[in-house]
Amino acid sequence: MDHTAHHTADRTLETAFTELAGVRHPIVQTGMGWVAGPRLVSATANAGALGILASATMTLDGLRSAVREVKSRTDAPFGVNLRADAGDAADRVRVITEEGVRVASFALAPSRELIARLKDAGVVVIPSVGARRHAEKVASWGADAVLVQGGEGGGHTGEVATSVLLPQVVDAVDIPVVAAGGFFDGRGLVAALAYGAAGVAMGTRFLLTSDSTVPDAVKAAYLAATVKDVTVTTKVDGLPHRMLRSDLVDSLETSGRSAALLRALRHASAFRKVSGLSWARMVRDGLALRRGKNLTWSQVLLAANTPMLLKASMVDGRTDLGVMAAGQVAGLIGDLPSCAELVDRVMAEACERLGELAGLGAPR
Repeated sequence: MDHTAHHTADRTLETAFTELAGVRHPIVQTGMGWVAGPRLVSATANAGALGILASATMTLDGLRSAVREVKSRTDAPFGVNLRADAGDAADRVRVITEEGVRVASFALAPSRELIARLKDAGVVVIPSVGARRHAEKVASWGADAVLVQGGEGGGHTGEVATSVLLPQVVDAVDIPVVAAGGFFDGRGLVAALAYGAAGVAMGTRFLLTSDSTVPDAVKAAYLAATVKDVTVTTKVDGLPHRMLRSDLVDSLETSGRSAALLRALRHASAFRKVSGLSWARMVRDGLALRRGKNLTWSQVLLAANTPMLLKASMVDGRTDLGVMAAGQVAGLIGDLPSCAELVDRVMAEACERLGELAGLGAPR
């Protein structure tokens, strides 16, 4: 066991989520594309939180070997994030069940059938949603818990802030709710619990750890950012996307439609090579995306930008060529702890804050 384990052992908060996921702490590291790989996920798991492997950018074989790599580094439970609309979603679900993965999470709502198949195999299903009606839908279909992200969260995001969305979802469903969007410390965890959530999920905060494989130059750009440097644009893929402001984002904002579509085609062809997908499979996935989100064909094509623009920064370290998805909390984060140090700190702060709050109710 790692040397920090004894610090957190006496500071655990048991919630409906920790029970469900089998983890020590009510903290989730989200499945960020190109970022949440085996190293970050296993470090999170060893720290007692739930790490989620991002599989949308992996081939099927890549997913299986990534899962096995996490298992070789930790005995703790972890999750895999899937695209429910991917053409090979059923094959990916088979990998998850065969490899004994504890949790499956989804960016787009999985079908009732997919949820049932995972639950039959003993996998805990936790879809991610950005609206109350989506939470109600997946809850009625048998999801075990739901992760809800407010508008201040990074990547694809909605307009409603966590402080408004979270109580709305907590009141609407009777399954555990994990809160995402704006969380980075123990105070936030206590605030989420106060709203009725059973835990918090953090993306940007886990990206900015020493266990994250994101290149140093990119981490430096995040650490230098102020709250004002985090913006929402629809110019990357036609959907609202929260990221760090950069020269690239500025040029995307001002570029014309034909230039944007041309760039998307170039990125689609590059992603096809990286992911090993055929054009036919990509078109089928595009059709599913179009149906799922009512997108125009040009928006579907623009969606091809996302994986490659993220890869340029998160893997290749090109802050000039890539987009850097970021929650607004990037402006509040100034260090790179290990996952163990981060989880330890969050739990210590949370327990201290809970003690102070308990004191407020004590008779004078």
